[in-house]
Amino acid sequence: VENAGSTPSSEVLLSFPPTQADHLATVEALVTKGKRKKTTLVRLDVKQTELPDAPNDAKYFTIYLANPLKSGESTTIEVLYLLTHSQEPFPAEIAQSESQLVYYRDSALILSPYHIKQQTTFIKTPSTKVESFTRVEPSNRAGTEIKYGPYEDHPPYSFSPILIHFENNSPFAVVEELVREVEISHWGNLQITEQYTLVHAGARHKGVFSRVDYQSRPTLNGASSLRYLLARLPPRVHSVYYRDEIGNISSSHLRTDSRKYLQLSLLACKFLFERFVLA
Repeated sequence: VENAGSTPSSEVLLSFPPTQADHLATVEALVTKGKRKKTTLVRLDVKQTELPDAPNDAKYFTIYLANPLKSGESTTIEVLYLLTHSQEPFPAEIAQSESQLVYYRDSALILSPYHIKQQTTFIKTPSTKVESFTRVEPSNRAGTEIKYGPYEDHPPYSFSPILIHFENNSPFAVVEELVREVEISHWGNLQITEQYTLVHAGARHKGVFSRVDYQSRPTLNGASSLRYLLARLPPRVHSVYYRDEIGNISSSHLRTDSRKYLQLSLLACKFLFERFVLA
């Protein structure tokens, strides 16, 4: 980021299209301090900002610099933001033996209120199976990486929509509801009960479910299903119990790992393709 103005600036604006802003989970900004081996990353304050004249309903966040940027000076800022529910299963229903394919929508050009001298966008997919992707020249694909750019001298608010269709067999587990009950006894014991309503937000299962194929050929059947749940508990917990809508869960492992906490792995009685309640 370079201050091309005539006065010092202590703020930098980030802008997001509304399709991304509605799915933002977190936005962080860091700046590098020091030189060579003594460099450190310093976290900067980031706050959402309302601008009444925002074009195309863009949403803004303000990054507050630790030190004002003087005219002609430049600095490097690292921005991390996470999007949830940004991948759309397509097709929406798949058979047990099929892989899960998803759509991801973005822009080859970063939406910015500033003039951009040069920009390159890299998108990495979880597998090499890419059905299709929008080409905005120059662009190319190698393995799991799609490269857009470099693009030079783009005016503010430049936008070039892209659509990528690729394989993603990760289970899209979503906690629709979480209820936690904490009971403290007169003797200082603490009892915690948590009830989760989990939903698989990925492609829905269609057709007949075969448990034999699912267990005997796991890499070819139900690749995108949620096969187990993993919980990390404090090392001093005891009397751990767990059940689902059907009853007690018999397929489980409770053990202490090398990092001094208990690790609980559950295999549900009903494998998760759609909805599951766990207490």
